[in-house]
Amino acid sequence: MQGDLGSLSTDDLIQIYRLGCFPMAKSRSDPEFSIFEPFKRALLPIKNLHIPKRLKRKILRSPFEVKIDTAFAQVIEACAVARTDTWINDGIIGLFTELNKKNIAHSIECWKRGELVGGLYGLELGGTFCGESMFSTETDASKIALVHLCARLDSAGFTLLDAQFRNPHLDQFGLYEMEQEEYIGLMQSHLKDKTNFACSGVKEEDLVRAFLS
Repeated sequence: MQGDLGSLSTDDLIQIYRLGCFPMAKSRSDPEFSIFEPFKRALLPIKNLHIPKRLKRKILRSPFEVKIDTAFAQVIEACAVARTDTWINDGIIGLFTELNKKNIAHSIECWKRGELVGGLYGLELGGTFCGESMFSTETDASKIALVHLCARLDSAGFTLLDAQFRNPHLDQFGLYEMEQEEYIGLMQSHLKDKTNFACSGVKEEDLVRAFLS
């Protein structure tokens, strides 16, 4: 399916994800989009995320200040320009920014001396978090954002972390695949799960240390 992202509402976009699909543009300048439904779905484990020992040691040293949803627009923009073959166009940026305002899309951000140096974004769908894209301008910043994401998802009661397509960059974290039909069944069975992405009252540092212990 192809169309104009300008004709989609945020409710339409959520429905697309509920059906197990997602939008992608051909390029940043492409005004249109295609709806993708892969044959296989790539996912990351949440509780059993494989964290290399070197990365774990680095996280415990707190090289970055990690924040949640303080600069969503900056994060998605940085993800869009991080690679020349981006599938994130202005329409996708606009819709996800609106979803962030509705507390449905979220960003995990790594800051260093007041500068945004890495992060990721995605949206929550009941008990599933749909990871969309990540970027990094400092070594390991996007990886550290991912670990913080999983710490938050684990504490908040999420079941699935969707990574859409297999990506060699994520293999080290225990990426696995399942048939699309199985993913849809699992995702839809958790649509009514009660989750708490905000993890209110818990400090970010405490959240990730508990996850790593």
